[in-house]
Amino acid sequence: MFEEMNEQQAREQILREVAEYCDKFHKKKEYTRGDRIPYASRVYDKDEMVNLVDSSLEFWLTSGRYTAEFEKKLAKYLNVKYCSLVNSGSSANLVAFMTLTSPLLGDRRVNRGDEVITVAAGFPTTVTPLIQYGAVPVFVDVTIPEYNIDVTQLEAALSNKTKAVMIAHTLGNPFDLKAVKDFCTKYNLWLVEDNCDALGSRYMIDGEWQFTGTIGDIGTSSFYPPHHMTMGEGGAVYTNNPLLNKIARSFRDWGRDCVCPSGMDNMCGHRFDKQYGELPLGYDHKYVYSHFGYNLKATDMQAAIGCAQLDKFPSFVERRKENHAFLTEALKEVSDKLILPVATENSDPSWFGYMITCKDASAREKIVPFLESQGIQTRMLFAGNLTKHPCFDEMRAAGTGYRVIGNLEVTDRIMRDTFWIGVYPGMTKDSLAFMAEKIIEAVKTYC
Repeated sequence: MFEEMNEQQAREQILREVAEYCDKFHKKKEYTRGDRIPYASRVYDKDEMVNLVDSSLEFWLTSGRYTAEFEKKLAKYLNVKYCSLVNSGSSANLVAFMTLTSPLLGDRRVNRGDEVITVAAGFPTTVTPLIQYGAVPVFVDVTIPEYNIDVTQLEAALSNKTKAVMIAHTLGNPFDLKAVKDFCTKYNLWLVEDNCDALGSRYMIDGEWQFTGTIGDIGTSSFYPPHHMTMGEGGAVYTNNPLLNKIARSFRDWGRDCVCPSGMDNMCGHRFDKQYGELPLGYDHKYVYSHFGYNLKATDMQAAIGCAQLDKFPSFVERRKENHAFLTEALKEVSDKLILPVATENSDPSWFGYMITCKDASAREKIVPFLESQGIQTRMLFAGNLTKHPCFDEMRAAGTGYRVIGNLEVTDRIMRDTFWIGVYPGMTKDSLAFMAEKIIEAVKTYC
C-alpha cells in the first residue's frame, strides 16, 4: 500500500481512512424512547480520532507538540497567561495545592498544620491533597438551591492559622466569587478555584465577565470523559501569576528546577555553570530538584484529542445551557415538590448537571430507583458529606485533622435529599423530554 509513497503521503492516506472509519463506525445513533440515558458521555467525531492517530504515528509518547498547542489554546480561551496540562483533574488539584506549600512563597506558604477553608459537599480530591500534606481542612456549610459555599460562614471559619480557601464551583454553578475573593483579599489568603465541573462558566466581577477558574490565584480543570470536554484522562492548572506557574510546573515535572520541556536541553544556556543547594558547582541543572514533586504530565495523544475538543467547546457550553433551561421549564409543574437549581447571582453557568432536591425527606429513596429503572442514570452530589465517609473514620474518632463550622445541616440535607441528572451536549430534546416526563411521574406517585 505504501510502496510508492513518502512518509507524509502515507500519513495523509492513513488519516483519510481514519476519518472514514470514524464516520462509519462511531457515528452516534439517534435516541429512541426507552434507550438508556447516561448522566454524561463523550461527544466527538472524526476530528478527535484523526488527531489521536496523527499523534500516535509520531510515537512521541510523553508531552510534545500537541501538549504545547493545547496549553496555548486553553490559556487563550480562558484569557490567562499560563496553563499546564496534567494527567487528571485530581492531579490538577494536587499540583494547585502543593504549589501553595513552596518555600519560594515565603511567609505566605501553607505549612503543615495551617488551615484551608473548604466544603464537605463535593468531590474528595478537592480536599485530599491538603489532608495528605498535613494541612487542616475547615468545613463550612453550603446553600440550596445554589449548592455552593455559604459565604456568611467565612468569618466564623477564619483563624490565625488560615492560609487559603480551596473550593469547587458545584456542577457548573459558580460560587459567590465576589464575597470569597473579597474575604481572601481582606485576610491575604490564597484562593484556589476547583473548576473541574465548571469549565466555560462565567462570573461578573468588577463589571466584567470572567471565566471561573481565572478569578482566584489558581484554577483547575478535569478532562475525564463525563466532564465538559474530554481527552480520556487529563486535567489542567492555570494562573496569571508567573511565580505560581513556575512552582506548579516544577511540582508537575518531578519537582525539578529546570524549565526545559521534555526532549529539550539547556534552553537557558547555563546548564553546567551554576550552584544549587549544596550540590557541586556546575551540577547538571536538568537534575536539580527545588521541590518534592511528581510526574503528572499527560501524553501527547491525550492532548491531541483535547485540541480537537477545544475547537468544539463553545458549542458544548451553549448546548448545556439550553438543556438545563429545557428541564427547568419542563419541571415547573412539580416545583412545589422539588427544589430546582438556581444560578448564583451575577453568574452565567456552564452547567455540568441538573440538581434536584426533594422537599419530602423520604422521596429521593423512591424517586431515584424509579428513574434508574426507566433507564435514566442519576448521581448524588458526589460525597454528600465527606466527613461521614470511611476515609474520615480515624480522624473523626480522634477528633483531630479537620474542623467543622456549625453542624453542616444543609450539607447533610443534600446527602439525604438531593440527586442530579445530566445535561451533556449529546442529549436530544426527546431524551430530555423523557427524563422530565418520568421525573414528573415519579413525583406524582411518591410525593
